[in-house]
Amino acid sequence: MSAPGLQRFDNIPETALDWHRAAKDSGQQGGRGAALATVVQTWGSAPRRTGSQLAVASDGRIEGSVSGGCVEGAVILAAQEAIADGRHRLLEFGVSDEDAFAVGLACGGTIRILVEPIGGTLAEDTLTDLVAARAERRAVSYVVDLDSGAGHLDAEGYTDRKRMDQSGVEADGTTFVAVHNPPLRLIVVGAVHIAQALVPMARIAGYDPVIIDPRAAFASAERFPGETLVEDWPDEAIAALGLDARTAVVLLTHDPKIDDPALEVALRSECFYIGALGSTRTHAKRVARMQEAGFDAAAIERIHGPIGLDIGAAGPAEIAVSIIAEMTAVLRGRRS
Repeated sequence: MSAPGLQRFDNIPETALDWHRAAKDSGQQGGRGAALATVVQTWGSAPRRTGSQLAVASDGRIEGSVSGGCVEGAVILAAQEAIADGRHRLLEFGVSDEDAFAVGLACGGTIRILVEPIGGTLAEDTLTDLVAARAERRAVSYVVDLDSGAGHLDAEGYTDRKRMDQSGVEADGTTFVAVHNPPLRLIVVGAVHIAQALVPMARIAGYDPVIIDPRAAFASAERFPGETLVEDWPDEAIAALGLDARTAVVLLTHDPKIDDPALEVALRSECFYIGALGSTRTHAKRVARMQEAGFDAAAIERIHGPIGLDIGAAGPAEIAVSIIAEMTAVLRGRRS
């Protein structure tokens, strides 16, 4: 198995913690080296969704965003002040129609942003525990009082928010809940040409991909540089990886000997998406095999086959686009 080497797009808490620790080790800013800015509430056509984050280092580095760029300057200044005095800030901005147009929106809106200095109102231990939970794929919520700035992690509550992947302010108007679900994961069975296009697209869309193929000639580092490759039979590999409700499984080998064992494991799991390559005739044969294996109609209907939205895709790259589109539609409840 090779280790992943491509950039993730959702590592803002991890980055902020690294920056804070580096500054702390060097004695900067009284031990505070970074702040986290988080969108806690939006009205109208806000540029970024609730829960979006920007990490700001004491030396001026930034990672992430809380808008399309129209308020970042003011947020960075507030973050530097928060790092200096250790106190949180709750900022509110109205995004004008002119600024909204500049960042690709039809009209403006209003956003509230919480700025928390690490080692100040955001305790280093709390952020450390959050980063550990994210690394272990444990769903947690970060709950903070917007008045006092006091925050803590909650592993059991806010189940509806976790299910909807929806951060936000509670009905009391002062409690903000930031949902940190496990990263989306894509398990691709079959290191084929389509997979070479699909995997980088999936990374951009926020997935951590794993490629499984028992055929060494296909599952090679030369064909998938920097990616996680598992050269094993898919049912055994998937059993070792585990499947959860944040996982999509895509079967691309077109070979029942490889695809079917993985498909049976996926159908017994809570994974949110199962897609299988092949024509309508191929899928009909697949359905018959799954019926013979003892799966009922409701289980078999979970299989998206032929895979992908019908966009008239031609060629591996366009097929990969159709797969990502269908995965997104299922994840967001726009397609069953």
